Amino acid sequence: MNLYLPEDFKNAPRRYFVDGNGRRVLVGLTFEETFEFEALDGLPASDIDTHLDEARWRELYRKHDEAWKNWMAKASLDRQEDLQPLN
Repeated sequence: MNLYLPEDFKNAPRRYFVDGNGRRVLVGLTFEETFEFEALDGLPASDIDTHLDEARWRELYRKHDEAWKNWMAKASLDRQEDLQPLN
């Protein structure tokens, strides 16, 4: 399904964390959404029967990617604050 992503995103690592129940989930997605995304992502393009699968995959990817960007921005700010000189 990820045939529609730019080439540099195809090989990008997935961004997981462990939720409160010890399950591996993509940042910004629930366990159920992560399971659904991975199932859709694993479908060969020839097995996609409708545009609904692609639309849902894109919706989940956007949700995950937005959460990832926000998390990275916050982590960057936190690191910058940690580097401030102590006076």
